[in-house]
Amino acid sequence: HSLFGETNMAPTNRLNAISQLIKVIRNQRVIIDSDLAKLYDVQTKALLQAVKRNHSRFPDDFAFRLTKEEFLSLRSQIVTSNSKRGGRRSHPIAFTEQGIAMLSSILRSEKAILVNIEIMRTFVQMKRIATNYAEFEKQIKKWSVDTTKNFEWYSMQFENCCIPKQR
Repeated sequence: HSLFGETNMAPTNRLNAISQLIKVIRNQRVIIDSDLAKLYDVQTKALLQAVKRNHSRFPDDFAFRLTKEEFLSLRSQIVTSNSKRGGRRSHPIAFTEQGIAMLSSILRSEKAILVNIEIMRTFVQMKRIATNYAEFEKQIKKWSVDTTKNFEWYSMQFENCCIPKQR
């Protein structure tokens, strides 16, 4: 009953592995259907069939199909189905955090529950990191302004005391 089939994988490693699957598309953090299927240890086709049977639970802000341009820009990052059998027949579906949470209501296996818990923890951790980064950036900007003011003050003091006035 462990994520990625490794019974001794550390929580930090699980979070890192999941965070690498999260992409930003349309200014939203999402995970692509094929990556979710791997995490849940199901075929992408089975995952999408379950979503299709429960389509009313997945409005556009929970899950959306990638456009051709979005798909092409991500193709190098996405592992698609075997090209010998024709590859993907449609563009992938991207699931937002809310859509992934909704998946737990239609995928009722123990594995799906455990995977969803790890995914939700990863999203929370990413929000914490983003918040900490924003605070850090704000502090650096403040220091920059303070340093500039200090430099200007010291420069003026130097000019007043050490540079002779021209007459």
